Amino acid sequence: MKKGICLGCVPGKSVEEKMKLAKDAGYDGVEIPTFPTIEEAEQAKAIADAVGLEIHSVMGGIHWQKPLSSPNKKTRQGGIDGIRHAIDVAAVAGAATVLLVPGVVNDETTYEYAIKEAAKSIRKLLPRAKKQKIVIAIENVWNKFLLSPIEMKKFVDQFKTKWVQAYFDVGNILLYGYPQQWILSLGKRIKKIHVKDFQVGPKQFVHLLQGDVPWPEVMKALRKIRYKDYITVELPPYKDNPKKMPYDMSEALDKIFAM
Repeated sequence: MKKGICLGCVPGKSVEEKMKLAKDAGYDGVEIPTFPTIEEAEQAKAIADAVGLEIHSVMGGIHWQKPLSSPNKKTRQGGIDGIRHAIDVAAVAGAATVLLVPGVVNDETTYEYAIKEAAKSIRKLLPRAKKQKIVIAIENVWNKFLLSPIEMKKFVDQFKTKWVQAYFDVGNILLYGYPQQWILSLGKRIKKIHVKDFQVGPKQFVHLLQGDVPWPEVMKALRKIRYKDYITVELPPYKDNPKKMPYDMSEALDKIFAM
């Protein structure tokens, strides 16, 4: 397994400064945001190559502001256009994956509507994903949607293509499930993994090895499904010493990998 970190979690005034810090802290690759322009993605790729990092995924971003499940057609189309751009950014940056939050259930969007419209929107994205050879990876988040691994499996499998898979977030799932169970259920569908820790009692995210994630069971499950791709840290820098966080989390990942 390879160590990754979200570029937005690394302190620094420039992409180059952030990437150099990530490399020095021992990471193999970074997940980048959806840069507004293709030129910025090209620049990020050049910097990553020079530093010796892999850009392994792109965070879709627009999916929260413009959900693919929105009852507003204009909003849905804006989300589709934004993810198409993210796919193009990934292709230019050399990434294999675009992270996507597929839909949001709220007081104006029912569960049934979200499943239907999210699937329709993703189908509109598939031609671009296939052309660019980029996997659309569905992430589990606190969106009141796809709340069980069985449902996530069915949602991913309906597309019958390798270009739609799962992006599993270990910390997110503790609010309503068990990460090791989700990993075993999703199995080969898992394309990438986010990690953060989580304290169940106060319901708050914390840094690795400071919460209730059952890391030995998580690692056992990952080995059982033969997962060998990126484990990517998604955590904020420390307030008092922001540059220390990437180093500490890199060391924490080494300990987790050894479990």
